[in-house]
Amino acid sequence: MSVALIQPLVVRTVAVSDPDDLLARLPGAAPYAWIRNGEGLVGWGEAARAMVPPGPGRFDWARGWLSSLFAGALIRDEVGMPGSGPVAFGSFTFDADAPGTVLVVPRVVLARRDGRAWLTTIGDNAFDLARPPVEPGRIRYGDGTLTAPQWEHRVARAVRRIRDGGLDKVVLARDLTAVADRDIDIRVLLGRLARSYPECYTFSVDGLVGATPELLVRHTGQAVESLVLAGTTPRGSGPADDATRAAALYASKKDRHEHACAVASVREALTPLCSALHVPEEPELLVLPNVQHLASRVTGRLSDGASVLDVVAAMHPTAAVGGTPTGTALGLIRELEGMDRGGYSGPVGWIDAHGDGEWGIALRCAYISGRHARLFAGCGIMAGSDPATELAEAQAKLRVMQYALEG
Repeated sequence: MSVALIQPLVVRTVAVSDPDDLLARLPGAAPYAWIRNGEGLVGWGEAARAMVPPGPGRFDWARGWLSSLFAGALIRDEVGMPGSGPVAFGSFTFDADAPGTVLVVPRVVLARRDGRAWLTTIGDNAFDLARPPVEPGRIRYGDGTLTAPQWEHRVARAVRRIRDGGLDKVVLARDLTAVADRDIDIRVLLGRLARSYPECYTFSVDGLVGATPELLVRHTGQAVESLVLAGTTPRGSGPADDATRAAALYASKKDRHEHACAVASVREALTPLCSALHVPEEPELLVLPNVQHLASRVTGRLSDGASVLDVVAAMHPTAAVGGTPTGTALGLIRELEGMDRGGYSGPVGWIDAHGDGEWGIALRCAYISGRHARLFAGCGIMAGSDPATELAEAQAKLRVMQYALEG
């Protein structure tokens, strides 16, 4: 079901002076955001919204709805950049059969990129003034679907299944609940995440908030790019410990195999869509404030006029968030996790009327509703995985959103 609040859309995009801090311009209610290194887009209000029906055809449905909506729009775009004109922010659930996939076209979008800034408005807008963000106060945590020992037991079961044959890897997620003294102001979380993780993509879409290091796809014209992350170690106590951990990660057969599986799944998804594709032979190291990852940047050129959603549909779920082989891994996830991930580890990002956009994998994130938050983390389980080590990795990943809540 979809609801268009303004139809047809009357859209105007104009150049504006540099807004400096995009997040500081957001009003308090239901912000939308996609920020990296201070650049990106923020939005507020709703010109149109669609709750995308679950099922295997959901990406086709989303593309069709957006095409119809944008084709009927009256657009005056004086900027002509990717992300100018009407833009939809979206979050797709990890599981295609789960409800909760949403697309929203904000009434106002403010953006900056490559030394330029612009403002897009839809309809007649009475601009909301940005109120000072409100701290959430004390945070109390509780177990999510499973306690820590229960989750370790599920990891051990997954390891046994992998060793018995049939699959190489499965990604198991863990959730944690939190309750604040006051309603959680999403702008507080966005500001902390953007400052502490500037190299990540800080996002907010319909209550799903986080800072993901993993770029599923950037689509600009015919060019596509994807950043594959798989293989993780926590940061050390200092430079020497960091270097030791990085060397061990790079030499780890388990982590290198996990990374190779993830890269292979991206190569397999992109090859039919691309006339040219470059896949690095060796991974590099991506160092974040809390963890280090093995990373490979894959680039290519599309062979036809596919939109960013076509590429997202072909790539999701990658081995980095599902497992290998995909079908077997998804079945084991449903058996062992015992929860609905919602948008966690699903595609999150934006698309414009030309089909350009940026979509990440919703990692290091939480669902926010009033005073309540549900935090997520996941780990790639292999034949050599140790449950206690995987739990420590999940806890390190959960600390990203714990910091965002607590400061």
